[in-house]
Amino acid sequence: MAILSIRIIGDPVLRTVAEEVTTFGPELAKLIEDMHQTMVDVRGAGLAAPQVGVNKQIFTYSVNGQEGHIINPILVASDDLATAQEAEGCLSVPGLGFKVERHRWVRITGVDKNGHPIDMEATGVLAKCFQHETDHLMGKLYVDRLEGEDRKEALRAIRTANYHDVTAQTVAKRARTVGSAFGAGAAQ
Repeated sequence: MAILSIRIIGDPVLRTVAEEVTTFGPELAKLIEDMHQTMVDVRGAGLAAPQVGVNKQIFTYSVNGQEGHIINPILVASDDLATAQEAEGCLSVPGLGFKVERHRWVRITGVDKNGHPIDMEATGVLAKCFQHETDHLMGKLYVDRLEGEDRKEALRAIRTANYHDVTAQTVAKRARTVGSAFGAGAAQ
């Protein structure tokens, strides 16, 4: 297993629609395990393949004791939105958090690493996670969903942030504390 490097806003892979997974096997299983381990290492609720530089429709999640991965997800959402109670953040937009209205309920279908069907319904934080990670697979970031003053504030913070320094500090910190491949780039 390896801890993968997380791509930061500005990287073109984060703005590209991910490709459907058509090949299953040991390489896919290793990628999913590495993504899961990376997500756990950075204490994330979810991690999409584009965030580690892989342009494939895959994400992992770990929310309130529910863990897993979904490949080639299809998301259907309720018409009503839940009022955001807590700020949403993103590993690819470090240091920022804003309240984002998301659909109250979702149904997500897809397959697992063995090609077996997945069909789940979710509300609350898990529904928010599924929507957030599916957005990544469509080339969207949560800041794209912001409006008004929140959007202006987020864009201003992104323009003035020095993400190269943030990334370098994170890589240096991990090099001291975690014997991993963080910073070495994601396997394709």
